[in-house]
Amino acid sequence: MPEASASSLLQLIWLASPALPVGGFSYSEGLEAAVELAEVTSEAAATDWLTHQLHLSLERGDLAVVAQAIAAWRAQERERIAQLNAWVLQTRESAEFLLQTVQMGHSFVEWLKLHHADAAAIFKDGPVSYPIAFAFAAERADASVQGGCLAFAFGWAENMVGAAVKAVPLGQSAGQRMLGRLARDIPDAVQRAMALSDDERQAFSPMLAVLSARHETQYSRLFRS
Repeated sequence: MPEASASSLLQLIWLASPALPVGGFSYSEGLEAAVELAEVTSEAAATDWLTHQLHLSLERGDLAVVAQAIAAWRAQERERIAQLNAWVLQTRESAEFLLQTVQMGHSFVEWLKLHHADAAAIFKDGPVSYPIAFAFAAERADASVQGGCLAFAFGWAENMVGAAVKAVPLGQSAGQRMLGRLARDIPDAVQRAMALSDDERQAFSPMLAVLSARHETQYSRLFRS
C-alpha cells in the first residue's frame, strides 16, 4: 500500500473510533426508550432495530449529507456546506436529536482545532452539525467520498451496538455478532446514500422521533439521547 494511502486509511480508522472525544458513546438515538417499552429485548430485536435504522434513517439522511459534504469541502464550496449544515439542523425530529448533532459537531470542531490550524476560522459562524464536521475531517484525510462514508457509518454502528449492549443488556459476543451484521449492510447503504440527490435526501423517521421525545422524560436512563 502506498504511504499516502496508508496514512489516509489510518486517519479514517481514527475518525471512526469510539475513542474519538466527541461523545458519540453517550447517545442511544431512541434505542433506550425502545428498551424501556419492551420493544427491544433481545439480540435479534436489537440487530433488526439497528439494521432498519441504518437503512431507513442514517442512509437517507446524515450519510447522504456526509457524501455530499465531502465533495463540497473538496471543491471549497462554502455556500453548499452552509446549505447542508442548515438542512441537518432543521430536520432533527426531536430536541435530543438536535442536541446530539450540535454537541458532537462542537466537540469535533474542538478536536479539529488541535490538528488543523485553519479550523477555528472555518468553523467560526454558528453551530456545526456532526456530519459536516466529520466530512471536513474526512476530506482533510484525503479520503474518497466512499471511504469517508464507510468510516462515518461504521463509527455510528460501533456506538449504537455499544448502546444496545449496555441498555438491553447483551453480552460482548452478541455485540460482535450485531456489529458483523451491520458491517455487511454498510457498503450497500453507503452506495445508496452516495447516489441520493438533494430532493431524495430525507430525515423522516416518525416512530424513532417519538421514542427520542419520550426518552427526554424517561424516569431512569443511561444515555443523553
